[in-house]
Amino acid sequence: MILPRSAGLSSHMHLCLSPMSFNDLGLSPELLRALKPKSYPAPTPVQREFIPVALTGQDIWVTAPTGSGKTVAYALPLIEHLTRSANPTPVLGRNTKALQTLVLVPTRELAIQVGQTFMSLSAHLGKLCKVTVVFGGVSINPQMMGLRGGTDILIATPGRLLDLMDHNALKLSQVHTLVLDEADKLLELGFQDELRQILAALPHQRQNLFLSATRPSSIETLARSLLQQPHEIHIESETPQPALIVQRAIYTDTSKRAQLLKHLIKAQQLKQVLVFVATQHSSEIVAAKLRVAGIAAEPFHGQLSQGKRQQVLADFKTNRVKVVLATDLAARGLDIEKLPTVVNFDLPRSAVDYTHRIGRTGRAGEAGLAISFVSPETLQHWHLIEKKHNTKLERETIEGFEATQAIPETGPSNGGIKGKRPSKKDKLRQLAAQANPS
Repeated sequence: MILPRSAGLSSHMHLCLSPMSFNDLGLSPELLRALKPKSYPAPTPVQREFIPVALTGQDIWVTAPTGSGKTVAYALPLIEHLTRSANPTPVLGRNTKALQTLVLVPTRELAIQVGQTFMSLSAHLGKLCKVTVVFGGVSINPQMMGLRGGTDILIATPGRLLDLMDHNALKLSQVHTLVLDEADKLLELGFQDELRQILAALPHQRQNLFLSATRPSSIETLARSLLQQPHEIHIESETPQPALIVQRAIYTDTSKRAQLLKHLIKAQQLKQVLVFVATQHSSEIVAAKLRVAGIAAEPFHGQLSQGKRQQVLADFKTNRVKVVLATDLAARGLDIEKLPTVVNFDLPRSAVDYTHRIGRTGRAGEAGLAISFVSPETLQHWHLIEKKHNTKLERETIEGFEATQAIPETGPSNGGIKGKRPSKKDKLRQLAAQANPS
C-alpha cells in the first residue's frame, strides 16, 4: 500500500514545529563527527524525516525539489548501515567485497556529485567503506580495474552498469539497498529498458529508496511496482523569496539575445553566470559569441568528453570561466556554491523546470539573481510559467535591445517549448503553403 500524499505533508509539517539536530536522528557518534557544522549545521526537512525511517530498512518514496538535501538524506543511513553490521564487508570470494548498496542516477555529473558526498561522509571509515562511481562516456577498463576486489557502495548510470555486468565485473546478488535518485529523469531519458534489466538481476528482498523532484504519472506506475509499503515524504517546492532571489524578465527579440547577454555581463559586471539554453548547438554558438567579445565562456552539454566537462566545472568554480552555457540535461546535478546569477537564455519547458533552474542561485542565505529572456514568440509560454509559478514579473526593456517583432497570432512555435512542437502534418502543411502561396 502506498500512503496518501497528505501523509508525507502532515508529517513534514509536524517535524517543522520543533528544532532538531543530527544528534536526534539515530546516527552513531562516529558518523556524526563526519558532519562538519559549517557544511551541515542542521538537518533539512527531508533529512529529518528520511534518516530515521531509512535506518529501519523500510522502503521510502520521496518527492522533493532540487537543493532540499536528498543526497545526504540517503547517504547517511546507508553508511550507518555498514558501520552497524557485525561484518560490514561481506565477501563473495577471497578478499572480494559484495556490493551492498546500488545508487542509480541519470547523468555523469550527478554520479560524480553523489560519489563525492559519499566519500566525504565515509572518509573516517577508511577501507571499511569502499565507494565506487561508474558512468559512460569514458573507457570502461579503468572502471573494471576499480571494481576488482568488489565495492560496498556503487553509484552508477544505468547503461554503464549493464556494460559492467556484461563484462562480469560485478554481481548484484547481494545488494541490500537500491536507490533510484532523480527517478523522474531516469524515466524521462528513456532508461525504462535498462531499469527493467537491472531490477531483474537484484535480489527480491531488499530496501528500495525512491527519490524524484517531480511526480509525473510514469513515476507513480514505477513506484507502485517497485516499492513495498513505503513511507512517503512529499516536500512542496517553495517559491523563492524575493529577498534571496531577484527575478527579472527582459523583453527582447530572439535575434538580440546574444548581444543582450554580452551587454548585461559587461554593464552589470556579472562575475559568475550559469546560462540555460535549449540545445547543445545553442550552447556552442552562444559561448563562441561571448568569447569573441572577450568574455570567458564555455559550453556544457552531453556531447563533450567527460574530461572536458570536469575541466569546465573546475574552471567555473574557480572563476577562470565566467559564463557556462548549459542544457537542462547536462546541468542536472550541478551544484555551484554561492552561484550569483542564472540566466534563462531559452525559457524552460515547464514551470517546474523554471523553479529548479532559478533555485541554483540564492542558496544558503546568499542573494541571487535570475534573469529570463522573453521574446514575442515565447510570450505566451512565459505567461503560462508565471501562472503556474504564481508570480507576475514586470517585463523590462533595455535600451537598444527592445523587441520589435510582432507577437505571432498562432502563439509560440518554439520547438523547445513543451506541448508546442509542430507535428509532421503541421510541417508538411507549412511547406505546402510556402511552395504554393495564395
